[in-house]
Amino acid sequence: MRILIIEDEKYIASFVRKGLQAEHFTADVAANGKDGSYLALTNDYDLVVLDLRLPDMYGLEVFKKIKEAKPKLPIIILTVESEVKKKVEAFDLGANDYLTKPFAIEELIARIRALLNRNNLDGSVTILKVDDLEMDLKTHEVKRGDKKIELRHREFDLLEYLMRNPNIVLTRSMMLEHVWDMNVDPFTNTVDVHIRYLRKKIDDDYKIKLLKTVHGSGYKISGD
Repeated sequence: MRILIIEDEKYIASFVRKGLQAEHFTADVAANGKDGSYLALTNDYDLVVLDLRLPDMYGLEVFKKIKEAKPKLPIIILTVESEVKKKVEAFDLGANDYLTKPFAIEELIARIRALLNRNNLDGSVTILKVDDLEMDLKTHEVKRGDKKIELRHREFDLLEYLMRNPNIVLTRSMMLEHVWDMNVDPFTNTVDVHIRYLRKKIDDDYKIKLLKTVHGSGYKISGD
């Protein structure tokens, strides 16, 4: 799951990002409305956390731009403004949730999970399966048949993305955008390296190979 944080206060942005990463989310940060709008519209995010008081424009202007282009993208408003009128305005525009500063990171994460659950991206689907490969999104346990497979954080995220899109060819750029944050070098071979790691763990000891290379395009996971 990849989340965009649009927040100009460096401490809060860092605090939220670290909290999300600890829960196995990938998080990018934008410090103003212009950059936040650009990132939201040009990248593949599952959710946006948006502060209203940004240095270059009011947060609801950013909100409108994002929702016009991506109406189904969940957005949580994060702000010091607790007035009922502001909340009503945000909800009238289509905000999915509203959290007032100061806040506990546990509450923000709980709200994020609830939204992803409503959008059928996280909690409502708890088990992913491709052939005899199974991933439990709640416990982060991965098994192939009866054998438990230990994965690193990024390996898990990459495999989750593949398993959510079975039989679909995913390009390297799609995987970089969805699984890694915006600081990754677009010309890196990190996708290929992590695919090799996954193959060793989920395919090498099995007759049926699930991870497939589509030459000139990318990779897909399939039991065919």
